[in-house]
Amino acid sequence: MADPKVPRVRRRKRMGDEVREEALVAARRLLLDRGPSAVTVANVGAAIGMSHANVLHHFGSAASLQSSLMGKMIRDLTDALDNVVELLKTDAAAPRTVTDKVFDAFDRGGAGQLAAWIILSGDVEQLAPVRDAVRALVEAIMGQANDDNADARVRAAVLMMAVSAFGDAVIGPHLREMLDQDERAMRDLVTRILPLFLLPDGIPPAAP
Repeated sequence: MADPKVPRVRRRKRMGDEVREEALVAARRLLLDRGPSAVTVANVGAAIGMSHANVLHHFGSAASLQSSLMGKMIRDLTDALDNVVELLKTDAAAPRTVTDKVFDAFDRGGAGQLAAWIILSGDVEQLAPVRDAVRALVEAIMGQANDDNADARVRAAVLMMAVSAFGDAVIGPHLREMLDQDERAMRDLVTRILPLFLLPDGIPPAAP
């Protein structure tokens, strides 16, 4: 049964690809607005003006609908990270630019919430394309370093940025409110810290 909070729209005839695309857009909005539990076939059907049975016809099952949503959102995230990589290949981008683009990759479109959903569901194989994109990001930053210890420092920098961006996307708004911080507070902090990772003597080595 569809959640009564999901407004119904008038039904109209649509082609298969159009239905799938509209359903995924609606499912993404449900995920962002109300969390994973709201991503049901009934709620998606109500949002696009289609019956429960018709949505199942196009996706096969609720699990398939959710998996398709994960796949689409992961492609969006990896595309965003690829854009950061291309920027770094062609320009010695400033820390603020790199930080904003990585944070945007996790924040816009709900990639942070998606990653949390995947991890909680245990279906971590879905994150394989993200792993590849993160590795490419490390290699792109490495292209701007030339000392022997750059690899470890760059990996630490990407870890710091990615975990910060993920946390900021998922719980950042609540923590910032508690601490009376503005919406760019975490980005500002990472921007200040990032250059230290990229300088040979900026960050002390890890304790043995």
